[in-house]
Amino acid sequence: MKLITRTYIFCLLICVAPLSRSYAQSGLQRLDDHIMIDLQEHRTPEQTGVFMFLSQTHLYGDIGIPAGLLIGGIAGNNSQMRQNSLYVASSTALSFGLTFLIKHIVKRPRPFIQNINIVPIYRAGNTSFPSGHTSSSFATATALSMAYPKWYVIAPVFLWAGSVSYSRMYLGVHYPTDVAAGAVLGTGSALLLQSIRK
Repeated sequence: MKLITRTYIFCLLICVAPLSRSYAQSGLQRLDDHIMIDLQEHRTPEQTGVFMFLSQTHLYGDIGIPAGLLIGGIAGNNSQMRQNSLYVASSTALSFGLTFLIKHIVKRPRPFIQNINIVPIYRAGNTSFPSGHTSSSFATATALSMAYPKWYVIAPVFLWAGSVSYSRMYLGVHYPTDVAAGAVLGTGSALLLQSIRK
């Protein structure tokens, strides 16, 4: 338990550390910018529609999955399913809270504010680091996979979480490092609560 908690805190620090003032001029920032500009140059109307849809599914997954487990657990009188519902919902809620906190500490500007050459599909508000869509979808995916460690659960749920995450970059509202940090944060939240649950 202590090892998992320490590892999680270390991962959070690793995610936040690169966002110092020197980061803005670093090679990693230039790589972030390059990837974002390359993505926007290869957009098509069809792909944009798909990625807008995928980006909007994160709330349906984050709320619908634990709600579905809860309803199934109540209807089937299955206490394990009800417990799994609480675990998935708690993991997502923890990642949401930590994301909100880190966003307000780091205050990284959105890509299209930081670099005028980056043109978003729409102008998202708030700050950029880490990606909230990514952290919550990865928390949901990891928790569901831990609760039901079967390939037919793990493969589709991580495909969904990865697609939501990629959509945030494609749409021009998050840098790759925002998304990577969100994935670490969401996965870590689910792993941390899994260790407490046991």
